[in-house]
Amino acid sequence: MRLLFVTQAIDLDDPVLSVYHDWVAALAPKFESVEVIALKVGRHTLPQNVYVHSLGKEEGRQTQLAYSIRFLKLVWNLRESYDSVFVHMNQEYILLAGLVWKFLQKPVYLWRNHYAGSVLTDIAAAFCTKVFCTSKYSYTAKYKKTVFMPVGVDTQRFTPAPEIREPRSILFFARMAPSKHPEILLEALSKLSEEGITYTASFVGSSLEGDNEFYNLLKRRAAEIGPHIQFIPGVPNDKAPEIFQRHEIFVNCSPSGMLDKMLFEAAASGCIVLAASEDFARMTGRNLNSFESNSQDLSLKLKRLLAATNLELDENRRLLVNETSKQSMSKLEGQIYQEIVSQQDGRIVKV
Repeated sequence: MRLLFVTQAIDLDDPVLSVYHDWVAALAPKFESVEVIALKVGRHTLPQNVYVHSLGKEEGRQTQLAYSIRFLKLVWNLRESYDSVFVHMNQEYILLAGLVWKFLQKPVYLWRNHYAGSVLTDIAAAFCTKVFCTSKYSYTAKYKKTVFMPVGVDTQRFTPAPEIREPRSILFFARMAPSKHPEILLEALSKLSEEGITYTASFVGSSLEGDNEFYNLLKRRAAEIGPHIQFIPGVPNDKAPEIFQRHEIFVNCSPSGMLDKMLFEAAASGCIVLAASEDFARMTGRNLNSFESNSQDLSLKLKRLLAATNLELDENRRLLVNETSKQSMSKLEGQIYQEIVSQQDGRIVKV
């Protein structure tokens, strides 16, 4: 079985998208070969049966037309080198090549996990054999062809390191964008400071060009609250474990429907997780680790955690680590492989 994997980037140095490299590396041993088409390609270390093709963003090509033409040429020229297609996140690639793949009789699988969607998502899904997501609140959860998957955490890299954990430290780790709602945490921290509660807080992540003003507003607001809040630029995924390991509490303000994988990476690294996502509360059975999506409730939950004993924190941490083991990358890659191969062969394949 040969796979075509389509994604945004294959680049270990990308502070946001480097994790996609791990997906390819995990899937590659299960397939005879993997052809990868990515909008941008940078440093990578992938198995010998993986062949990476770039649409040229790293070379400065600017027009969507150039990317589209290059993409369609690769889809056609590589047609004898793949049996199935896996599109990661971006429905646009299916809208472009769906008819081509239908003509070539190539089964198409889409991974899309986001609360937002549109008629274009529906059109893309119509070309798919199956759609994968993790959240029942995802826009794509409504399709009969949708299959729910584990989140996919590398539990070999994301492990606790209590010897470097900084007490009373709070972490926000995400792209600095309005959709991630870092402002909710900032206002919660302001309430804690007003009550004289001590803590340190780190906001780790960069902004896209269109969100630069939003990012600057966040930093100005943090400066008003106090010097114990720092902003750190985004880092590649291979640097993420140590960041999680150094912090005691991880806060994620993303709404239900996205089920950010960082929730489970943080938990696997020993952080106490506080999440606005109902998905996370449902999957972990831990209402103590969830909050309503507003600064008032978040400040109350943070206050409770900052007042907890070490024994209480350790028990919370232990339960989260156990739940995270169910969301491992090995479980995810196995299920994706089984879904693709069972459909191709017309039978269930045990993995």
